[in-house]
This record gives sequence, structure tokens and C-alpha cells, in this order.
Amino acid sequence: MANFIELIDLASERLGGAALAANDEFFAPKESLVKPSRPEWKEGLYTDRGKWMDGWETRRRREPGHDWCLIRLGLPGVVSGVCVDTTHFSGNHPEACSIEACDAAGGVNAGELAAMTWTEILARSALSGNTENLFSIRPGGRVTHLRLNIYPDGGVARLRVYGRAAPDWEALAAAGGAVDLVAAEHGGLVLAVSDDFFSSRQHLILPGRGRDMSDGWETRRRRGPGHDWAVLELGRLGVIRRIEVDTLHFKGNAPGACSIEIARAPGVSLPELLDPRRAWTPLLSETKLTPDALHVFEREVLAAGEATHARFHIYPDGGVSRLRLFGRPAASP
Repeated sequence: MANFIELIDLASERLGGAALAANDEFFAPKESLVKPSRPEWKEGLYTDRGKWMDGWETRRRREPGHDWCLIRLGLPGVVSGVCVDTTHFSGNHPEACSIEACDAAGGVNAGELAAMTWTEILARSALSGNTENLFSIRPGGRVTHLRLNIYPDGGVARLRVYGRAAPDWEALAAAGGAVDLVAAEHGGLVLAVSDDFFSSRQHLILPGRGRDMSDGWETRRRRGPGHDWAVLELGRLGVIRRIEVDTLHFKGNAPGACSIEIARAPGVSLPELLDPRRAWTPLLSETKLTPDALHVFEREVLAAGEATHARFHIYPDGGVSRLRLFGRPAASP
């Protein structure tokens, strides 16, 4: 399995991603491309244009050329991989695809985007039907928009764009106030966890509060000694002053307690971070948690200095909806 699928889907509708324009969407609308949900199949459901499909589907092309769709990423960032998902499209999927990217100012319209210079990040590549087609992308510069080209026509259920957000830190600094240094939109990332059996670890740092119990990080029930943990990389070096641990929706399965440690370890590899001999500095001592509640810790936060990484411990196991680490970003990373 490609490692990049463990990153954040920058194109997701829930993060503000949108399909802006397509040359054709006769059978199914372009907006479905960025839905966070898995594609659905509804047996026997037809519209006045044909079989209902959960994705973007163009008509059969009868002239030269190919079809395309413009996507605005919800979070501008650096792309490491994509999934061109043709689930339920079998016999009507494209033969191939390619992807181009650009970095555009906010608020540009589809017409302005069409006139911009685009860089190919995925050369024309064969697609299989009813498949999550995964493609690694060589990380380059910051990207705000993508153009998905399909050859010559057909249907794609979802486009997942995996990577890491690249925020405008100058603008964040100019705004003043505390910044959630580990938020996905600020370039934070959950690097590793002891377990994420029930839901993705990246949910911990997504915007907003969790929608339901599936929209958080939840481990399986621990049957032996020990406890669960997550290692996170902050989007920017900084000093953490306030912590929020949200157990919203976790009622019979919230952890009993949590603690947090930090490290100033720029450029350190994940194996080195996970080395049990590495020293971490306490930021929050083991503290009781309440189910289905937002916990705010400020007086309890220890003076621990600057951090690039945090280690979040939960005792012994369970689910946490969100983790926020608010503080002052350093003037330079």
C-alpha cells in the first residue's frame, strides 16, 4: 500500500475543496469528485440521462480530444500522491488520465485558471475500472489547483489528493493571536500512532469539531499492558501555551486520561523519533479526561520551550475527536 495515503486529502470537500469547472458532466456531476465519503452504488436507480452514478461521468466522446475537470484544493499544499478512484465505474471508466497543477492566488475563476501556466505532475497513465488507482507524485512546490484530464471520456468516482498543507505563515503572523500549530491547515501532520483500528489518525487535526464518532482517532480495545499514543509534527516551530483535547461523541470509549510531551527535533527521521532512547520534555502531565467533552488546558501546560514535534499519550486506549496545540510560532522555522 502506498504510504502517501496516510497523508491528508487536500482536495476533500470537507476542507473546502471544490470542482470548479468541467468540459462535460452529462451523466454525473463533477462535485462528487471531492466528496469525503466512499462511492455508493444504488442498484436499479436511473435518472432521465441514464444510470445514477456516484462520481463525475461524461458522455461518450464522438470527436477528437479528451475531457477535463478543474479542482480547487481545500488546503494549498505539497502533493505526494493521488488516488483516481473508479469504484463502480467498470466498462465506462476512462482509459487513462493525467494531472496538471498550478499555484494561483485566491479567488481566481475558471476562466482565469484556464489561461494560467500549468505543470504536469502526473503523465498520462493507464486506469483500471472499479479500482482505487494510486499514483505517487514527486513532491514539488505549493499547489492550489489541479486539472484532471481523462482520456478520452468516462467516469471517475473520486479524486483524492494526498499531501501536506503549505500555509501562508506571513499572513498568519500578521493576523496576530495564538495559532494551532498542529492543525492540518497549518501544515501539521500525525506521523505515527500505536493503533488506528477504527478511524484515521489524521482526523485528530482536521478543522472543526468531529461530526460523529467516525470523525476522530480511535484505537481498538487494549487487552494487555501499556497505552496508546500518537506522534505529531507541528506545522511550524513554536511554543505551545494552550491545549485542547476534544472527546466529542466518544461516550463509552473515551480514554481515561492523557498526557503530552514535546521535542525540538527539526529534520529528525521518524525511526529516530520513535527510538525509545529519545528524550521528550513533558508539556502536560497525566490528566483525567471526561467522555464527550472539550477539555481546555492552559494553567496545566508546563514550560517546555520550543517544539517541532509532540507525543500524545492516551490511557489506556479509546477515541479522541480533536487535538489542538495553540501557541506562538517562531519567527523562522
